[in-house]
Amino acid sequence: MLELLLCSMLTILPDYLFRRYRQGRRIGHEITLFSVWFELRWGIVCCLMLTVALITTVFYFHPSTTNVTALFRTVPIISETNGRVAEVFVRLSGRVERGEPIFRLDNSKQQAAVDTARRQVAELDAQMVVAQSDLAAADAQIEQAKSAYKQALDELETKQELNRRNADIVARREIERLQVAVDGRQAGIDVATATRKAVEAKLAILLPAQKASAEAALAQAQVDLDKTIIRAGITGRVEQFALQVGDIVNPFARAAGVLIPETAGRTVLIAGFGQIEAQVMRKGLIAEAACMSKPWVIIPMVVTDVQDYIAAGQFRGGEQLVDVQSVVRPGTITVFLEPLYAGGLEGVTPGSSCIANAYTSNHERLASKDIGSFARFGLHMVDAVGLVHAMLLRIQALLLPVQTLVFSGH
Repeated sequence: MLELLLCSMLTILPDYLFRRYRQGRRIGHEITLFSVWFELRWGIVCCLMLTVALITTVFYFHPSTTNVTALFRTVPIISETNGRVAEVFVRLSGRVERGEPIFRLDNSKQQAAVDTARRQVAELDAQMVVAQSDLAAADAQIEQAKSAYKQALDELETKQELNRRNADIVARREIERLQVAVDGRQAGIDVATATRKAVEAKLAILLPAQKASAEAALAQAQVDLDKTIIRAGITGRVEQFALQVGDIVNPFARAAGVLIPETAGRTVLIAGFGQIEAQVMRKGLIAEAACMSKPWVIIPMVVTDVQDYIAAGQFRGGEQLVDVQSVVRPGTITVFLEPLYAGGLEGVTPGSSCIANAYTSNHERLASKDIGSFARFGLHMVDAVGLVHAMLLRIQALLLPVQTLVFSGH
């Protein structure tokens, strides 16, 4: 209607003024309801043609849509393990901070596993202390074996010297016995040294490895224990949380509630524009939005991203071929709109329905000197007619509360 009024001022009104003041024809006399077509046929025809052209230009280069929503995603509140609820920390609805506990499962089994793992670590610490004592004992045994070996060796050397001076003083059998004793004492040193090396290996390799395994088991048991307390992964609000003490929680069943992030639906609007605007929509376009939850306010926006595929064409592979005819409803181009200024979406309820306009800007092309006069005039005209859509959006925003509260049977 607004386009028709504007076009009539450029076509029908000049035609009437010509008929009135040049030909002397007056409304109600020569120009009546029955003769208006004959008298103002040029103006009416030009008005209709200009209106169609204006509407086409406006809606193509400055697209509009009512499919705009402040979409947001919720986080399901579920546990990673099965269990019976032992304690609930929040109510049916409420705000939670990141890391704040929401509910706790019965953890007697996990606590017992933690205690067992902790005792195993303590037992290995005790074994390391005992191994240190064994190492000191091995050192003492080596010294003792060395002393016995030295004593046997000295006695052997003395007997051998006596035997060298006088073979009748010391019997050969005695020298052989002493030689065997020296060899035995040397074997004792080797045994004590090997025992010390075994204790060293136990202290350096075996016990640390066993302790590391025990500490890993303790860490795993502690993780399992921590999983019994379900905490908020992000700051937000808990909604529809009806869990009670004694309920059985299964992570593969339904969630216990939902957690809505604090910034959910407050930073971006997601709009669905018609497919015909695919060549017009691009990043950087200036847009405006009016939301039902914040009436009579126009929010300046900017296009930050344009999804380069249409969701209606998605299919899931299966045992049957997809018939394209089954895609009855045409899809839309998904466009992401962010407020041009900080706090632009403040007061807009997440999930609110909105109306949005996007405006084509040819400022960079007009600044170029490589375009002709006709193209320059056309680009100026395209940018100028965006004012029509801006006026329509403001009229819609003005009438939106009236239409919702009065004419929709509210």
